[in-house]
Amino acid sequence: MDTTAELGSFLRTRRAGLRPEDVGLVAYGTRRRVPGLRREELAQLAGVSAAYYTRLEQGQSTGASDGVLDALARALRLSPDERAHLGHLARPPRAGRRPARRAESARRATRRLLAAMDGVPAVVLGLRFDVLAWNPLGHALIAGHLPADAPERPDDRPNTQRMLFLDSHTRELYPDWTGEARRAVSSLRLVAGAHPDDRRLAELVGELTVKSGGFAALWSRHPVRRCAFGTKSFHHPLVGPLELDFEMTRLPDSGGQALLMYGAEPGSPSEAALRLLSREAVAFYAP
Repeated sequence: MDTTAELGSFLRTRRAGLRPEDVGLVAYGTRRRVPGLRREELAQLAGVSAAYYTRLEQGQSTGASDGVLDALARALRLSPDERAHLGHLARPPRAGRRPARRAESARRATRRLLAAMDGVPAVVLGLRFDVLAWNPLGHALIAGHLPADAPERPDDRPNTQRMLFLDSHTRELYPDWTGEARRAVSSLRLVAGAHPDDRRLAELVGELTVKSGGFAALWSRHPVRRCAFGTKSFHHPLVGPLELDFEMTRLPDSGGQALLMYGAEPGSPSEAALRLLSREAVAFYAP
């Protein structure tokens, strides 16, 4: 990934999202050639020269200090996730010879944990959002139309980003597909910024950009957010509507893998629907 181009794109989208009056500047006149703040206005707010900021946005200056990045983050009102993303883009790791990545796999202990999570849909995701493992209920919830052993095929694993944008079954699973898509792209942006030299990650972004207009439009807006918990709505083909909390926990020493878990509010219709889906999953997996 070309981090200098991505840095410029990120700064421009955030600059365009702020009006002078939002940040206490006086806007003289009513006609402005650019949306949002001008470069010199942002430079003034951040306490840097307009020439330096222009070079930074155009990819002509690298190695910005923490002080400069913090000042830009404050001026642009960036969230903590956006500030981290800015740092990744402004100071990417030095390119060098790196060992080829082996196909990701879930640890044996992680698989045992999945098997023990009865009644809880759970999925292990790799760095690039490949599904590395799931328990029966996790499979039944997010991808019952796919073979249960699909995660065991490294060359053809389900990928939650690809499923969301290119799989019609997955698209129908989310009543608020637009919100789910925005959440997915925000997470992918954060990971891509932190791993600019990951070839397979870049290939995934390229594939989705070409094949999905919805993805391309969202990607161009440069959303950035670590979506580690919250609530998701489903319309499952077997059990109907579900409102589930989710939590994504990073697995230590795993190269970026995460455990994604879902749960329903006790006594709710969603809990009853999840129990019904669990029975369906047990019957499906029974020998």
